[in-house]
Amino acid sequence: MTDTTLVAAGLGLLEGLTEFIPVSSTGHVLLAGHFLDFHSAGKAFEVVIQLGAILAIVGFYAARLARVFVAAPQDAQARRFIVSVLVAFLPAMVIGALAHDVIKAVLFESPLLIAVMLIVGGVVLVWVDRLPLVPQHDDAMRLPLGKIGIFQCLAMVPGVSRSGATIVGAMALGASKRAAAEFSFFLSMPTMAGAFAFDLWKNRDVLDAAALNEIAIGFVAAFIAALFVVRGLLGYVSRHGYALFGWWRIILGTVVLVAIASGY
Repeated sequence: MTDTTLVAAGLGLLEGLTEFIPVSSTGHVLLAGHFLDFHSAGKAFEVVIQLGAILAIVGFYAARLARVFVAAPQDAQARRFIVSVLVAFLPAMVIGALAHDVIKAVLFESPLLIAVMLIVGGVVLVWVDRLPLVPQHDDAMRLPLGKIGIFQCLAMVPGVSRSGATIVGAMALGASKRAAAEFSFFLSMPTMAGAFAFDLWKNRDVLDAAALNEIAIGFVAAFIAALFVVRGLLGYVSRHGYALFGWWRIILGTVVLVAIASGY
């Protein structure tokens, strides 16, 4: 097994472990790649392997989602949920497509920016977790139509965290901590499927056999790691909230800033 294969597997595991917790999986993978001197073709690896983690969610919720789609023709609430997720997905789809090249060429190449966003997002997460919010929604399938999608757009900046932005947005709109996490799960499915397809298409000319092999390894590793996270996360946030993740962001961001200042 080559060093590149080991790094790809390690980054895939890191992606799977961090995709659904509000710490920015992309930020973690990009920073790890920076310090490990890992360079992927067109930065496709860092985006495409996220679908591996998303497939873990699809498997976890397969029966529930199947019931929703089967019931949709007769059930207004099921239809509303499907439309809600699709509407929430649209802003990220449009902005992601329009700003794709800038995100990849500029934002993905700035460890300093990622570190700062980790710290800022951590402070916001700790603050929101301590607010005396009174949940109005405990069912992720009954959250306000589409509004949370605006928050997801903030995650175009690596280090912000897609799940973190949507969780904070959902809680601000009255969701319980568990419902906010669940809606973030559901919203991740079309979002990351779209990002997967679009990024593969944009990088189709630079992905050779070696790059595709790295992606395949990272993809599988992300899927396996995410299976373990999904099963425990909802129970954890229901009991303890999100402060731990906020402090982790602050500590990691600070360590990265010190490393960058030291010339790494």
